[in-house]
Amino acid sequence: MGKPRQESLDEVIYAAEFLRWFSEETIRVNGMTRTAPNGDSRIFTLKEPVGPCLLVTPWNFPLAMGTRKIGPALAAGCTAIVKPATHTPLSMNALGSIFVDAGLPAGVLSILPTSNSPSVVAALTADARLRKLSFTGSTEVGKILAAQAAQNVLRLSLEFGGNAPLIVCKDADIDRAVTETVKAKLRNNGEACTAANVIYAHRDIADQYSTALAKRFDELVVGPGSDTSTTVGPLIDHRAVRKVEELVEDAINKGARTLSCLDTPSTGSYCSPSVLGDVPDHARLIQEEIFGPVAPIVTWDDETALIAGLNESPYGLAGYLFHPRPRHSPPAQREPASRHASHQPRSTLQRGSPLRRPKTKRIRPRRWR
Repeated sequence: MGKPRQESLDEVIYAAEFLRWFSEETIRVNGMTRTAPNGDSRIFTLKEPVGPCLLVTPWNFPLAMGTRKIGPALAAGCTAIVKPATHTPLSMNALGSIFVDAGLPAGVLSILPTSNSPSVVAALTADARLRKLSFTGSTEVGKILAAQAAQNVLRLSLEFGGNAPLIVCKDADIDRAVTETVKAKLRNNGEACTAANVIYAHRDIADQYSTALAKRFDELVVGPGSDTSTTVGPLIDHRAVRKVEELVEDAINKGARTLSCLDTPSTGSYCSPSVLGDVPDHARLIQEEIFGPVAPIVTWDDETALIAGLNESPYGLAGYLFHPRPRHSPPAQREPASRHASHQPRSTLQRGSPLRRPKTKRIRPRRWR
């Protein structure tokens, strides 16, 4: 799918960590005993497996998002069917072979690759034996699956898209902010739901920050993900490239300035890593999930207006903040409604991350028992 080689190797470790985490959690699936209201009896509460689960995984992290769903399902004692993304079925097939080699009993985990996902998933959700659906992907598809799941009142775990803000305060360490912004923006070529989508730089440091970030983008190496020198690979397909290019064109037509724009190879689904300044709030680049290596910068000087504007967004998956004392900064104290808040933007989806439900486009709490 174009993921740079080192990031691919990192994902293998990331995927394994989910299995380790949930295997350790199996010893903490505890019940509860309490005295009944009448005082002369006891109430025993036991946790039991939900039952057969359908796990629909995305293409951008085909291994890690697989183990993130398979791990808790198996740990809770559930059987599972995994429907990998049409673009990336081979990673899940390889993972299935590893489970077989590890001794997983036949029938506990089934992998069902298909080029006709809508029909296959619809048939499975209509089956009365299914008890739970877990889905990671686009908001549009997620809404369809939630409606289908409602027919049999399936339990749901849904993770949709994001529009993560990255806030740089005037007292931030600019060098560190730029370094971490590149990581948060370009992880997986920018094709990550937790990727920093829009950068909000305080007006006092906006020029300094923008210049430094553009310089860092100019140093990126665009090429095949298999090349060890590549830092930004191709996007998943040409349709993804066209979408990002349309967002950039819309922003420029509305007044945005191009601060950095790299050349790309002539063949392949490559998208030019770019930094844009003076991006207006009404540009599609601000309103929509980018899912590509483009960094739009918006300036701000009123934290009250900034947080109020961010909280109007229907997205609430992740957020990033740079400030010398992040927990005491005005933006942090005003609590942007993001599910994951990070002061060191590496991977916000850690294996033990807590779950919230502040927005419509987020993860519902997972229940496997």
